[in-house]
Amino acid sequence: MEINIKSTLLFFAIITTGLSAGLLYAWTVSVIPGLKDIPSKNYLEAMQSINRAILNPGFFIIFFGSLILMILSVYFQYKVQVNLSFWLITAGTIFYLIGTIAVTIFGNVPMNEALDVMNINVLNGEELENIRLSFESKWNQLNTVRTIFAVLAFTLLLLGVFSND
Repeated sequence: MEINIKSTLLFFAIITTGLSAGLLYAWTVSVIPGLKDIPSKNYLEAMQSINRAILNPGFFIIFFGSLILMILSVYFQYKVQVNLSFWLITAGTIFYLIGTIAVTIFGNVPMNEALDVMNINVLNGEELENIRLSFESKWNQLNTVRTIFAVLAFTLLLLGVFSND
């Protein structure tokens, strides 16, 4: 049995992108609603804890590994044939790069880092509420954007498989 590098890379790109999209979607439908009604101090403590915990090899491999695998898939598809499959995989890669990775790096991560250095134990109730109000809505909007783009990237990669000549 001959192993086809192009198909293997695309297979793992789809798996990792699906896992990444699933993580972001699960956050949107479970964690965000779960944190919605808790007091501001507890919310900020939870976000600090979650944002620290997610910085682990499992997350990085899936989140950034999918982009690497997509780029390699584009390259190998280009070498074989520039067709509809190539353009769908390329579009998925661009969507993921801009809408998921860039939004995370330039949007969510700076917000996470600013929150991480705050000593919320020395803040009064009004200060906690103001920080939460300035953080929560924007962070959730950015999460929605990156979730949509990750799901679109996953969908485009799948369509790339089905449109393969």
